[in-house]
Amino acid sequence: MMRILRLGFVLLAGFTLAACGADGEPIQPTMSANIGVGSGGTHVGGGVGVRRGGLGVYLGV
Repeated sequence: MMRILRLGFVLLAGFTLAACGADGEPIQPTMSANIGVGSGGTHVGGGVGVRRGGLGVYLGV
């Protein structure tokens, strides 16, 4: 569990560094959120991502 949290923190720090423009031109992050209701209950999800040129990275649930 700690390994997953550590990886998440490192990725978040990297996205924050890229988004603030410390290593060049700032990158505008994208964000999405959704809520689903069905016969199996409710589901909440979301994610964040960045795109620069042809490369895009998205993390979400």
